[in-house]
Amino acid sequence: MPTLQGKTAIVTGAARGIGKAIANRLANEGARVAILDVNLEMAEATAAETGNAFAVQCDVSEWDSVTDAFETALAKLTHLDILINNAGIVGNDIPVKDLDVSEWDRVMNINLRGTYLCSRAAVNAMLPRKSGVIVSMASISGKEGNANMAPYSVSKAGVINFTKVLAKEVMSDGIRVNCVAPALIDSPLLEGMEQERVDFLTSKIPIGRLGRPEEVAATFHFLCSDESSFTTGQCFDCSGGRAQF
Repeated sequence: MPTLQGKTAIVTGAARGIGKAIANRLANEGARVAILDVNLEMAEATAAETGNAFAVQCDVSEWDSVTDAFETALAKLTHLDILINNAGIVGNDIPVKDLDVSEWDRVMNINLRGTYLCSRAAVNAMLPRKSGVIVSMASISGKEGNANMAPYSVSKAGVINFTKVLAKEVMSDGIRVNCVAPALIDSPLLEGMEQERVDFLTSKIPIGRLGRPEEVAATFHFLCSDESSFTTGQCFDCSGGRAQF
């Protein structure tokens, strides 16, 4: 029996990359999946490929877009069991002394504000049933910080702390909240990074290679399943041995 049979899920930023791998994993395990992405055409193609899924356009950094997307998704799902906050960007490779305020805001709005907005919408959808799971995409950068990646690193540190705060607020309501901190993963997020930076970050992974989206998706699947029913407020590493704490 699939571990998520009969469950419903929203996965943000799921049109490609890690989000797509997560959506595929959840759908293969029996969940009905709403694929939320700012690129509707790509999301629709992914939904058709995934099966047991449908696409909804959403800009996670805008509250009106989030509320409209959740309303559309919930009309088809009828209720919400799982939220995956995956939507995010790396941003440009720039030292703080040259970092423009607009670039800081762009990354923070999608990575951290987006996680907050979608989590807020999900919690209000889950509260009437007194159950649910939220799993957000953090990063090893949020634990260690990477030079020339201040907005990304800080936003992911915020995701980790937000996870702990929200978990404490809703655990008595039957809602579990966790996050996953991958190291560098072979995904479209690398498109915004120079090869020299990719090589440097890969060299810091003790296992000696990039991670695969499917490996990250497996960690998310575990945290969405009843196998992790005693786990909340935690950050799980998927870093090839890189994490130091």
